Amino acid sequence: MENFVYHCPTKIIFGKGTENQVGSEVSKYGKKVLLHYGGGSIKKSGLYDRVLKSLKNEALEIIELGGVQPNPRLSLVKEGIDICRKEKIDIILAVGGGSVIDSAKTIAVGVPYDGDVWDFFIEKAEPEKRIFIGVVLTIPASGSESSDSAVITNEDGMYKKGFNSNLLRPDFAILNPELTFTLPRYQTACGASDIMAHIMERYFTRVRDVELTDRLCEAALKTVINNTPIVLREPENYAARAEIMWTGTIAHNNLLDTGRIGDWASHKIEMEISGLYDLAHGAGLAIIFPAWMKYVYKNDVGRFARFAVRVWDVEPDFYDIEKVALEGIKKLEDFYREIGLPITLKEANIPYDRFEEMARKCTEMGPVGNFIKLNKDDVIRILEMSK
Repeated sequence: MENFVYHCPTKIIFGKGTENQVGSEVSKYGKKVLLHYGGGSIKKSGLYDRVLKSLKNEALEIIELGGVQPNPRLSLVKEGIDICRKEKIDIILAVGGGSVIDSAKTIAVGVPYDGDVWDFFIEKAEPEKRIFIGVVLTIPASGSESSDSAVITNEDGMYKKGFNSNLLRPDFAILNPELTFTLPRYQTACGASDIMAHIMERYFTRVRDVELTDRLCEAALKTVINNTPIVLREPENYAARAEIMWTGTIAHNNLLDTGRIGDWASHKIEMEISGLYDLAHGAGLAIIFPAWMKYVYKNDVGRFARFAVRVWDVEPDFYDIEKVALEGIKKLEDFYREIGLPITLKEANIPYDRFEEMARKCTEMGPVGNFIKLNKDDVIRILEMSK
């Protein structure tokens, strides 16, 4: 087990009707709030009205910035930074999923920074301070509600990049599983894939003697696997929605990182796909993760066999653990198909003509991944395997 420091200061407020507490929470951080959200879904559902009412009940001054897209854009982030500076905003309230939250986080660290906020994403600078951040989560997927990461797409070259800093963890996050009842099936499935990918990035490590976090990862994966088919059949099953929402948070707040070194190559490769083609991140991960597994599994067949047995209940075969490992990868692909996700680029209508560009951009700051280091040629081979 590796040395580690675990610090996750985000206050989590979980349960039915908790969005009605947002005004009292926001008021603890100031009087002027930037309400940040995406399209019209929060207005159609009535959530926007409930949030607005709660904020107004605390006599808060509200400035709005909507229009966040999936794979959030740098241009809107910069608009948000300008608004916050001009209006002297105290706290940004992100109402939405990972794209809205990542946009809000980036605005928050960009406001006090003298340079270009993109500097943080290209490792030119690190944030030293930010304004306050609050969250009302509507999509369990990215785990951004308490994570130390943010991902933004720069339209200049369509670079999709992320960076990590403990400053990116929101001050509070409100999680009401009821807010996910109306999510479309595809969005629900993509969210499940995203959650599973966050866990698997951590699970596939070369660090030994990490039994506790191995078991935590396995339990978290099985929770998503067990409950996703339930919510697809019964969208208003509160118990199953709650299990998925809380797992999504735990999957990416670094608890499952403790003492181990995760991989993250699949995420970086997928970012090149969704950055260019605006594919849902979870759908892209369902394509890339199995291809990555097939490319690297021989470097530690035992870990992949453990994944097959403990997560997918594959029958152990002590004479042929490679067969067991491959069966686990197949079970993962079968699960993605069961919940309605593509497992090839062809199924997602992604062309094959930009592999060289994607691999170059993915590795331009050096090899990716920790399970094994992948260079440009490796990434091209994985993309080829995902066709």
